[in-house]
Formats: sequence, structure tokens, C-alpha cells
Amino acid sequence: MYRVIFFVIIMAILFPNIIVAGGISELKDLKIAFIRDGDLWTLVNGEEKQITNTGRVYPTLQWSHDGTWLAYQIENSSEAQDNGQQVEVWAYHIESGVKKKIFYDGYSPSWSPSKNVIAFNAKGILNISNFKRFYNMATGVDSYTWLPDGSGFLLSSAGVLRPDGWTSAILYTKKVNESYDDIILFGGVDHFFTLPKEIGINKKKIIAIYADNFEFSPSNKWISFIVSPTASWSMDSNMLCVISREGEKFEVLDEVIFGVGEPKWAPTKDIIAYIAGGGRIVFGFKDKDLKIKEMPVSGSLTPQNYTELDFTWINDHSIVTSRVKEKEWSNDFNEHPLPSLYSVNIDNNKQERISKPPVGFGDYNPMSIQSAKKLIWFRGKSITDENRDIWISDTNGANAKKWLENIDVITLYDE
Repeated sequence: MYRVIFFVIIMAILFPNIIVAGGISELKDLKIAFIRDGDLWTLVNGEEKQITNTGRVYPTLQWSHDGTWLAYQIENSSEAQDNGQQVEVWAYHIESGVKKKIFYDGYSPSWSPSKNVIAFNAKGILNISNFKRFYNMATGVDSYTWLPDGSGFLLSSAGVLRPDGWTSAILYTKKVNESYDDIILFGGVDHFFTLPKEIGINKKKIIAIYADNFEFSPSNKWISFIVSPTASWSMDSNMLCVISREGEKFEVLDEVIFGVGEPKWAPTKDIIAYIAGGGRIVFGFKDKDLKIKEMPVSGSLTPQNYTELDFTWINDHSIVTSRVKEKEWSNDFNEHPLPSLYSVNIDNNKQERISKPPVGFGDYNPMSIQSAKKLIWFRGKSITDENRDIWISDTNGANAKKWLENIDVITLYDE
């Protein structure tokens, strides 16, 4: 036993990069944050560390642009209402271990893409914190995203109900300076685009009340976003849209729902992949097709009688998707179809099954680690299973093994 320990110590001294994150040398520079049993943990330099002990961390972890800070949210008792709840915005500094409470009740925290300041929404007011003070940036904000260079924001205001019906969502841009000292709270925005009152494809139409989930394409020439109707209606039907950076070209791509993988741009090309199809999952595991749109060409990648649950880009030419055979919904989770991972080449549509989970388990939510050329995913007993394990393999599914146990949510910082 002592010889084994001595050997491991010597190996760690002579080859420090071998004994690293989860025992996988390719991940030595990777920083990982995850939620286990409702608490925040990190895995940095091969060491798991528990950061919180509340059991109430929200699944909204986000790394700062340089990987030095991690934003998270905690549900707590309200400071303003008896028996109420609030969602606090916190930031954790990886090197020092310092935890800072950014705001007592906010949502949608998002780091600047160029420096360590964090924006968040609080009752429709967009705010910025640099850890020293707050800056009120804009009012009437339903959703937002930073501009790619960190110089300001793309904002959306929600439609409102009037005697003649709903108005539609409106998009604005707002620029800010480096010191945030000249902000005009009421105004100071530029109109970007007003959505039509009703949008859709073919005969499927929705009222355009909300615009959210903004993502810039790799070239920053296009912006994808999801347009939603009322809250209950949005469970069954939303529209994925794209708009040019100047706001001059607008297109509705397809119908989507929030219960499956979010639309994602390719790593370096203006190709967006998404899972098309309306109807919430409880209406059945069916009619969810993986599609791509390379401006302006599009196509479908899902074979007949199959449906998709989530996917990830491996590179500009390859996607890995979590796929099941179509089946009606059942309240007995033992009757749910269990997915496997499939590799899809978008150039020639060559498709191959790359994972074979054991009986009673499925492979969900694939994620690509670009720098290490690795693939990770959740393995669990059903689509609603909690405390699942993370598995890791080569991007083609080879050398698969269990990596982390009992994980609710995971996010990676990949330099």
C-alpha cells in the first residue's frame, strides 16, 4: 500500500499534468462548475470543492469571460415580503474563494464579454455591478444580451395587452461608456426592430409578445432569438428567428419549444442548428427534428420515426445528438424511450450511433469540450431523472467512462 502511495506521489512530481481533473490529462486547463444536491461545487486543478451549503442554488451558473469569477443564484427567504422568496445574485472568485452578494433579488445574470462586470435584471430594470457599486442601465427590459464587444446591450421590451389586443415585442440597442457615468435611465436607446404582431411559418402562427435567448453568430453578422406568445401558450409553440446585425433582414426559421435543446451556432461558421417542432414533451416523444440553417440554406437531419432531445456541435461539420425512437408520452417513467448518442456529419449526412447505455439508462444533454476534443453527457434513468452521472469520451464515443457522480447541472470554462 505504501509503495503505491509513494509511486503516485513521485508520478505527480515528475508528471504534474497527468494527475488532473478527474484523472484526464487533456482537461488540465479546464474549470468546471456544477450543482450537486442543490449546492454549488467546482472542479479546478483536479480538486472537487463545495462552495455553498444551502441546497438552493439555481441552475444558472455562468463563468466570467476570463474564468476568474463564477456567477450563481440562491433562493432565499424574502427580505421584503413575509413568507415570500427571493433569488439572490452571487459571484464567487475562484482563486481567492471570496463570495460576493451582488443583489438581493434579481434574475438573468450575465457577464460582460470584455471585463469582469455583471449585468442582471431586477423587476424590469437592467443593472450593472462592478463589485463596487451599481449602475441602473435601462428600464422596461424584459430580456437582454451584451453586444459582442461589451460596448452595450441588445434589449427587448415585451408586448402589452390593450383594448385592441396585444402589441408586439420591440428590440433596442443601448451603448455604454467604460465608466458607466453618463447613462440616461429613461431613454438613451436606439430602436432596432419592431416585431410583427403575428409571426410563424406555413399555417402555424403565434402572437409575438416576448423576445428572448439572443445569440450572436460567430461572425456577429446574425442574431438568433426565440419569440414567444403568452406564458401558457409558449409551452407548446415558439418561433426561432434570426435578424441581421443591422436589423434590416428578419426571418422566422421554425417552430420550437423550450423543453428540448436550445438552438446553437456552429463554432466558427454562421450555421445554426436547432430542434424543430411544437408541442410539449408530455404530448409525446415525437415530431422533434434536428435541423440546420446555413444562411440562407437549410435542411433536416433526423431520420423518420426518431425524435431529438438535445445536441452539441463537435466542429463546423459534425454534431452529436441525443436521440430516441418516437413514442407516446406515459406517466410511468419506466415506459419512456431511453436515448443514445448519435454522430451526424452535416456535409454528407453520415450518421452513426456512438453510445450504448446499459438497460434502464439513457444518454442526455451532450456537450463538447473543444480544446480537449472530448464529449461529455448525462447518463440517467429518464428525462426527468435527477442526480445523474457525467460520462466522458472521445468525440466519436470511444474510450467512454464515468467521470463525475450525482450531478444536477454542469458548466465548463474552456480556455
